[in-house]
This record gives sequence, C-alpha cells and structure tokens, in this order.
Amino acid sequence: MTATPHTFPFHRLAGTHRAIGRQFGEACGDLIGRHRDLALARLGRNKAITPAVALAAAARYRAYVLDHAPFLDEEVQGVAEGARLPLAEAYLLQLRAEVAAPVGDTPAPRLADPADAGDECTTFAILAGATRDGTPLIGQNADLPAFYREIGVVLEIVPDDAPAVLMLTPAGQVSYIGINDRGLGVFANFLTCDGWRLGFPRYFLSRLALTRESVGDAIAAVRAVPRASSRNLILLDGHGVAADLETTPTADARLDPEDDLLAHSNHYVADSLRDEERVSAAYLPNTQTRLARMRELLAADRGQLDTTRMQAILRDRATYPDTLSRAPGDAADSDTITFASVIAAPTRGELWIAVGPPHEHPYRRHAFGSTPATLVPPPEAAVAD
Repeated sequence: MTATPHTFPFHRLAGTHRAIGRQFGEACGDLIGRHRDLALARLGRNKAITPAVALAAAARYRAYVLDHAPFLDEEVQGVAEGARLPLAEAYLLQLRAEVAAPVGDTPAPRLADPADAGDECTTFAILAGATRDGTPLIGQNADLPAFYREIGVVLEIVPDDAPAVLMLTPAGQVSYIGINDRGLGVFANFLTCDGWRLGFPRYFLSRLALTRESVGDAIAAVRAVPRASSRNLILLDGHGVAADLETTPTADARLDPEDDLLAHSNHYVADSLRDEERVSAAYLPNTQTRLARMRELLAADRGQLDTTRMQAILRDRATYPDTLSRAPGDAADSDTITFASVIAAPTRGELWIAVGPPHEHPYRRHAFGSTPATLVPPPEAAVAD
C-alpha cells in the first residue's frame, strides 16, 4: 500500500480528444498502472475473475462508445497510448462494475457479492434560494474501495470542440464527477437493479451529460443512449435548475428539488422505480440512514449553506456506523470508504475537493484556468468519531 496523499494531483489537458487522453496517460502512467493492477486484483480476489476474462468482457463495450460518444473512445485510446497499455486494459478502467460479475464472457445482469453491494456515495444539490449568498451548489461524498484515494486525480480537460470540464476521477478513467465551464455540474451514485447488459457504460454518462449546458439537455442525452447498467445522476445548471435522474438500463425517473434542496444515496426513491431495487437487505439501512442524515442537515441550514458549511456537513459522522464521512473499519464486511469529497459551485467554475475521509483531510479549491490553492483543514472536533 502507498501512503494516502494529502491532496489529489492536478493536471490540465488540452487539444484533441486523442491528445487529451495521451497527455493523461503520460502524466499519470504510474498511477494508471496501479489502478489497473488493483482493479484486476480485486476482481480476482472477490469474484475469482481472471485478467483474461475481465479484459475480454471490457472490450465488448467499446462498440457502444464508438456509436454514441466516439470522443470518449478517442480519449481512452489516448490513455492507452500515453500509459503504454493495451486498449482492453484502458477500457477495463472505465468499467469497474460492469465486468465485476461475468457469466462466461458475458456480463451478468446485476451484482450480488457483498463486496460490491452498491453502498457507494451520498450526493446533494442546492439551488440559490437555499444558499447563504445565492450561489447554487452540488457535490458528493464519493464512496469506493479504499485504494481509490491512492489513485485519484483532478483534471481540467479543455477539448478543441466541447465545453471544458473540471473533474475528479481515478487515474486513467476519462469520466467520473465534476462540472463544465457552461455552469453545469454532474455527480453520481451507484444503484442496483436487474437487467444489466452490454451497452453504454455508466461512468461515461457523466462526461456525456457535461457536453451540454442545461439539465434538460443533459438528461435528454442520457436518455438517448442504450445504457449498460443502473446509475443515479444528480445535476445542476446555471439557469437555476436541478434534478436527480434515477436510471435502470431501460427506464428512468426524474426527481426535482423540494424547498430548493435535493439529495440522494444508493436506493431508488421514485415511486415508479422502487420495484427495481435490488440492493442487499444488509446494506439498505446504510443508504437510508445516509440519505436521511443528508436531508436533515441540509434542511437545518437552509438559507445558510455555502462551501464552508457543506464541508462541515460532508465531514459528519453522527450516525456511525452509517455515516456521511466513511472511514476504514466502519463496516466489517466492506472496504468502502469516502475516498474523496467534492463540493462544486458550477456558476463560479469552482470545485472544493478533499482526499477522504474528509473528516481527516483538508479541502483544496480548484477553478478553471487557475493553479490549485487554498487548503482548508478539518476542524479538530471533526477528526474524532
């Protein structure tokens, strides 16, 4: 194991999408190789999936990317070239969950192993009317296996032909969570349902949405692709609109803010999709508790919410062991922790990001066109459980 970084590395990538991917691969080659090794080792340990089976499964998704977002395929090709990886290995990094439970060489319809139970991430969106200074906010505590905090990076991506993107992502993964320079923010949660299939990978939905300017257009783009798996997306734009989109591979439901506030965790909330829920009964109390706590804290500070207050909320551990800021050892049967915490002000082109768990690490400000700066350490009181 490597030491947990104090902050995530930052890289600015610009040019054609192939050049952006190549720059990513060259700048983060060591981390990308570590990401690949850790992902394959975890698949082998938890699922008894060999590298050959995992890589064959990952390669089968490429056709859907080529059909619906060829610019992302260009970036993945560039990552492979820059990091000197076979293309199948570069694709594996984009497909953590989809290849986690293959049947033969075909992806299974859903995950069932407790190690991949889907207890991942708590998200929020806050419209201007609920903030202290009228700046809308969006973000999440990003919960994944603990090793992801060793390989996370922050990217400013400036394509020749699309909006610029400021994004947190694992090394080598070309799409995860962030904002664009048109004022749109897109964050995401795991959802578990039946019907997973070959199709457009769930991680790529964020970058696809970030090619748009409005929540409505972003949702239309997500609805237009043949999705491989389930995903929850929470979105906020510069026009004063926020929405949450729960999806299965073939259906979706939109949730809108109440009192200018919106939050989500890892279970279906929309009435029309509740029968799709397949999260393990052992993990359902965890996701329900996190959602209730996030809603409680947002409502309590409605009208006073800003980046500073959101840092305190995302560091909350009052509902231990089912906490917002999740630390190693909180769950005996899971290696999931809050590997990163992100607060975004899309209309200001700004991200505040902490290595996780955030109650132990500072937030750093990132903005388009600027050098990362401004560390905000956690208060001493937040470090204790």
